[in-house]
Amino acid sequence: MTGTWDEARLIADGFERVHVEHEWYSGPRAGAAGVDGEPHYFRSDDFGEGDEVDAYWVWPASGAAMALEREQWAIFVRWNARYEVGAADGGSHPGSGGVDGRYDELERLLAPHRQTPSGARCLLGELRFDDGARYRPDGTDCWFRWRPGPVHAVELPGER
Repeated sequence: MTGTWDEARLIADGFERVHVEHEWYSGPRAGAAGVDGEPHYFRSDDFGEGDEVDAYWVWPASGAAMALEREQWAIFVRWNARYEVGAADGGSHPGSGGVDGRYDELERLLAPHRQTPSGARCLLGELRFDDGARYRPDGTDCWFRWRPGPVHAVELPGER
């Protein structure tokens, strides 16, 4: 599904915001988003091209972890704003390591929270985009509407 929607319409239609994006490949593959009104991590290895709905593992994100996620996201958003206007290059991306000490520290602190636990739920995520900026302090332009997925739609990392 292509196009953009306004935030009020997305909310009315049951979509929830992606707060933080960790990986992107033809759509968000990992990050943190609302699920049932609460922050959750999500991860997918479902790389189907052009799918409107993909399978994701989701698990709750604690308030403390989300505070750290938002801090790290803010560092990225500030870098991206500089990058978009040509004031920073790709080599200065904070995720490159050794560029921003606090970003690196947050990466280490958040690593255990981002690991898919054995109790993660498999949900199907329908993706839509809002009409705002791609990256901003409150998240991305991506929104998910979740519904139950097949129990074994995707394998947990390490099951292969």
